[in-house]
Amino acid sequence: MKKLTAYLSNHLIATTVILLWLKTVIVTYFCFDLTIVSFMDILLLIISPIGTLMLFIGISFLFGKRVHPISLIVIDILITGLLYANLLYFRFYIDFVTVSVLFQLNNVGGLGPSTLELLSPFDILLFIDIFVVGYLVYSMKKRRKQINKPARKKYLATSISLIVLTFCIGVFQYPHLLKTGYDREQLVESLGLYNYQLVNIGYGIKAPIEKALSDKSDAGNVSEYIQSKPHEQTDLFGLAKGKNVVLISLESTQNFVINQKVNGEEITPFLNDLIKKSFYFSNIYDQTAQGKTSDAEFMIDTGLYPLPSGSVFVRRPENTFESLEYLLKENGGYTTASFHGNDRDFWNRAQMYENLGYDHFFSKKYYDVTKENSINYGIKDIPFFEQSMENLTELPEPFMAKFITLSNHFPFLIDEADRTIEPANTEVDVVNRYVTTVRYEDQAIKRFFQLMKEQNMYKDTIFVIYGDHYGISKKYEAGVHELLGQEETPLNHLELQQVPLIIHIPGQDGRTINKIGGEVDIRATLLHLLGISTENQMAFSQSLFTRDSDKPVVLRDGGMISKDYAYLNNVCYDRSSRKAVGYGNCAPYLDTARKQLELSDNIILGDLLRFID
Repeated sequence: MKKLTAYLSNHLIATTVILLWLKTVIVTYFCFDLTIVSFMDILLLIISPIGTLMLFIGISFLFGKRVHPISLIVIDILITGLLYANLLYFRFYIDFVTVSVLFQLNNVGGLGPSTLELLSPFDILLFIDIFVVGYLVYSMKKRRKQINKPARKKYLATSISLIVLTFCIGVFQYPHLLKTGYDREQLVESLGLYNYQLVNIGYGIKAPIEKALSDKSDAGNVSEYIQSKPHEQTDLFGLAKGKNVVLISLESTQNFVINQKVNGEEITPFLNDLIKKSFYFSNIYDQTAQGKTSDAEFMIDTGLYPLPSGSVFVRRPENTFESLEYLLKENGGYTTASFHGNDRDFWNRAQMYENLGYDHFFSKKYYDVTKENSINYGIKDIPFFEQSMENLTELPEPFMAKFITLSNHFPFLIDEADRTIEPANTEVDVVNRYVTTVRYEDQAIKRFFQLMKEQNMYKDTIFVIYGDHYGISKKYEAGVHELLGQEETPLNHLELQQVPLIIHIPGQDGRTINKIGGEVDIRATLLHLLGISTENQMAFSQSLFTRDSDKPVVLRDGGMISKDYAYLNNVCYDRSSRKAVGYGNCAPYLDTARKQLELSDNIILGDLLRFID
């Protein structure tokens, strides 16, 4: 043991790098669920962390005459912290931490039930190497022995060469790699977790420069592409003209709960009944990114895609936007309001709402929130709707009112008194609890409709009810597959990303519309029903009544779904045979997806709408 300790001590820098490299490779391969399809992928997995780890560890001696042991331990802790932060984030969001997310931790949530649910007792193993390095430093200090320092120039050249080699192999394999920075899974798979972080920092530095360098010609190019799309109308155009508009955001609600039973009971009995008398869109996909609920709001308000990193609400709240709120004011004299039982600054809503043109924002301070009537992130949904009615009834008509629910939020906790359905019986507790909180949400919507009828506001209102983003992450999806009696396959995972969209116009017959679409299309669909043309708008939203089914639904990570094909995790699938097929089948749709995401990002990061008259 003494000989081993002495040997490791003599090679402390190498030992530290090797231990960090080993745990990084293990976590990347076993915990990040990356797609390894070739020998080059395996090679990149092995070599990608080495150069960057050497560079980071080199900070402890490259700028001094000797190795600074405290610096070495601190760097080890920081790298481990970065690795663990990405692991926790990935467990729920199936995504990787970005610089923008680090500046928005107050929106992700603190150390509460949500975070504790993601912890594992095996996580302690990630920190063992820190104690090993600490012990080796202590033993050398005790023996008054100086830490050997590698040859500076050779060490630096080796680390930089390995980083350059990693980038060269990654770009050779995937030519679009650095042009599609939104595909974080591909970046991590090709460049490694730490090189990905360097690239992400580069994108962060580039963003403010892009706005400063943008001009009217950039806006013209984007406008020409968007406005070249046809704008068809149907006999439904103007069907709800002049009616009040109520938007209800269903927290973490996925479409699989609709018409689904557990122990013989419907999970969403009220919504199931409502869709029989509504336009029900059964193939709408979650297109949110790291902004989650705020991303869903942003797509509906602007018809643009969310940013790949962070939330537009936080990163670009001062931009010029052609918002739904301003369109309703200009075309119908609408009063606009948002109701949300959380803090007004969560996702920076107060500032963003003002810029988007909301007249009122009824946040947590407008509600009587107590320990008994709140859970998770704020007031429970039923008292939320009940207490909202006083302010809603005082709004001048016509109005547009958005309600953002909260109760159906991970980790899906609910008081026994509010439970009206037994949990599911899968092997995944999160999924079992999800059933109970979705049922509570369903009952809350039922209560709201009752209140609207009591106030004689129901008949003059169009209701748009939508799931904002997925609730069950891939970590827990095995429970959903068990509940639905289906296999765990890539396409089944993709189809679980569908969210419900129900548009209810009192007195109108119901209709189920199966064509594919995304959340970004909700805006154009609503405007179609209100009789407001979408021509000459800088938006990617398409009415779901006229949308071409073969046009791809664009996912924020660069994936897409068309009528016949789907592309996810860098694999093209035939949706009919449900088998992987050649990349060429998906290539034309991916060109469209890349173009739309690029243009949308240009509009937001360049603030291009400020140049449009």
